[in-house]
Amino acid sequence: MVRIAGLLATLAVTGCSQVSYDFTESVLPLAAPRFADNDPVDAFEGGAPHRYAVHGIDVSKYQGTVDWKAARRSGVSFAFIKATEGGDRVDDRFKAFWRETREAGIPRGAYHFYYFCRPAIEQARWFIRNVPKERGALPPVLDMEWNHMSPTCKHRPSPAKVRAEMKIFLDALERHYGKRPVIYTTPDFYKENIAGHFRNETFWLRTVKAHPRVAYPGRDWAFWQYTGTGIVPGVSGNTDINVFAGSKADWQQWVAENRI
Repeated sequence: MVRIAGLLATLAVTGCSQVSYDFTESVLPLAAPRFADNDPVDAFEGGAPHRYAVHGIDVSKYQGTVDWKAARRSGVSFAFIKATEGGDRVDDRFKAFWRETREAGIPRGAYHFYYFCRPAIEQARWFIRNVPKERGALPPVLDMEWNHMSPTCKHRPSPAKVRAEMKIFLDALERHYGKRPVIYTTPDFYKENIAGHFRNETFWLRTVKAHPRVAYPGRDWAFWQYTGTGIVPGVSGNTDINVFAGSKADWQQWVAENRI
C-alpha cells in the first residue's frame, strides 16, 4: 500500500452544521465498482487502478443531473464536488450535489479551481463564503493546474510565487475548517511548481496512463484520478474516476480522522 501523507491531529471544530449520518462501515457499503470507460487504457505503466478497493468520482456542472443513489450502488464510495473558481464563481451544480450526496450517504468534499489572476487570500475567502463548515464532510481540496482554456487569465506566476500563494490558501482554509486541504494537481503543473516541495501535504494526483509512482516519482498520495472518460451508472457523459490509496479499512480510518 502507498503510504498516505501524515494525518493532522484532531482539531476542535465549533459552529459546524449538524447532519444526520456519520461515515461508519455500517452506512458506507463498499462494493466492487461497476464502471466502464469510453477511452480505456490497455495497461497502466506501473500498476492498474482497478486493483484498489475504494473508488470515487469528481463532478461539476458538466455532469448535469446525477442519480447519486445509483452511483453509490455502482461502487462510488466518495465524491469531490467543484464548489468555486477564482474569487467570484460558484459552480452551478454545487449546492444540489452537496445536498444530494449527503442524502445518498456518500462521503464528499468540495474543491476550488485556482485562478492565477487573483490573490490567494481572496480566493480562500470566496471558498469559505460558499462552502459550509459541515460536520462529516471530507476535507476541502485545492485544484492546482494550468488552465489552457482560460479566456481571461494567461498569467503563469513563477514557481516560487505559485508555492507561496498555495500556502496562503491552504493555511486560510485550515484555520476555518480545522482540517488541512488536499492538493489536486496534474503532471505538468507538478513538475514545474511542486516537485520537491509540500512533503507533508496530502495529494490527489491525475495520471491517466501510468501509476502515480511512475508519473510522480517519490511522491506519496491519497487519491489517484485515473480517467476522465469513465462511464458511471447514474452519471451522464464522461466522468472522472478516482481511487483511494489504501484498503477498505484504511479508507474507513482516513475518513474518520480527516473529516471535518
